[in-house]
Amino acid sequence: MPVPASSSFSSAAALASLALAILLASLGTSIANVGLPTLATAFQVSFRQAQWVVLAYLLLITLASVNAGRLGDQFGRRRALLAGIALFTVASVGCGTAEAFWALLAGRALQGVGAALMLALGMAFVADIAPREQVGRAMGLLGSMSAVGTALGPSLGGALIEAHGWRAIFWVKLPLGALAFALAWRALPAERGPRAERAGFDAAGSAWLALTLAAYALALTLKQDHSSGHFGALNAALLLAAAVGCWSFVRAESKAAAPLLDLALLRDPALAVGLLGNVLVSTVMMATLVVGPFYLARGLGLDAAGVGLAMSAGPLVAALSGVPAGRLVDRCGAVAAALAGLAGIAAGALALALLPARLGLAGYLLPLIAITAAYALFQAANNTLILGRAAPRQRGLVSGLLNLSRNLGLISGASLMGVVFVAASGAADIAAAAPPQAAAGMRAAFGLAAALMLFALLLSARGRGKAAPC
Repeated sequence: MPVPASSSFSSAAALASLALAILLASLGTSIANVGLPTLATAFQVSFRQAQWVVLAYLLLITLASVNAGRLGDQFGRRRALLAGIALFTVASVGCGTAEAFWALLAGRALQGVGAALMLALGMAFVADIAPREQVGRAMGLLGSMSAVGTALGPSLGGALIEAHGWRAIFWVKLPLGALAFALAWRALPAERGPRAERAGFDAAGSAWLALTLAAYALALTLKQDHSSGHFGALNAALLLAAAVGCWSFVRAESKAAAPLLDLALLRDPALAVGLLGNVLVSTVMMATLVVGPFYLARGLGLDAAGVGLAMSAGPLVAALSGVPAGRLVDRCGAVAAALAGLAGIAAGALALALLPARLGLAGYLLPLIAITAAYALFQAANNTLILGRAAPRQRGLVSGLLNLSRNLGLISGASLMGVVFVAASGAADIAAAAPPQAAAGMRAAFGLAAALMLFALLLSARGRGKAAPC
């Protein structure tokens, strides 16, 4: 029976509102990166202090991910998503009008909370608005919009700063946020059926989770030895604090009357494998953003414009691959597609690890294209698998866990791959490394990336079983 035209239009409009929310959240990170030197000058802070403009956003997304899904399950995903879009938009105005550095950081933190709601609930809503046989395609579209936001941010941000100053990179989100809110308000359906019971706020669990993630993030972002990138005593102490905090969080959740995280969910092997795979894949993808620029500049001798152009190839491929990847998921099955995605990332990382420097830029870009296309396939498949197994009342929570695992991977990749790259290069100052040193660092970093992907592939194959071929 054909779908009525009005129903099709409603579903398309609802999906468009989710896509715009995902675009805004990803744009929130990438558009600020290009403005860090300008912000450091404008507020007269060091570059390391200016990096907190990005870090505050990423940390708050990470900290708010689980609570974002829980709020959606308890109060309604439509209501919570609208609140997230509104918060993000208002916080963008706050950033654009900030006169003090602390005010800018506070605005970025609030943007992160709003972005967590948009990311978690945007994915959770897909199963409510897309036909079952098209869920993979819809997930692929959202993945494409995330990649578009990542790719668009640096070029758009640079153009806005050049023409109108740094405040423009925050003001541009006001009309986009208003459009996303209006679309979501009009197109997203009101939820039917029972919601999760409104349990009391798990203050102890939330506090332990926040302390654990903050200590973990700080341990992996604060560098004590600037010449070698190795961890110092403070980093080790923060990692120990994160381990103690993790143990305390699990203990608090096992005793809480209304736990923040249902630990029973993690006893599902398929869910646990999917979340761990998401952490490992995000770690590897972050390597392309951390190691890639240094190799392109120091190993291949590209100037800043050339590095930026080469770096845009990855997000562009991800944007173009998202919808076709979703169709492959619907056609071949999510399990087969997830395994194929992991295998593709592993092969691309291995090619970069074994890449001879004489192949030049093409030798870097071709494996990068393979990695990003395979990443789009894995994301569409993994999200479909994990959210498809979740009960409707827990879909927001599980979506929050997906975003939590992704951000843990991004934070891990930003530090771990950077440390491996610097250590393997043997350069006293990586910014002045010779081409052979940069190439050695890249081989080591992507050798580790390939090993992580092979481990994820083995784990996923055992945890999810055999899949039927296309």
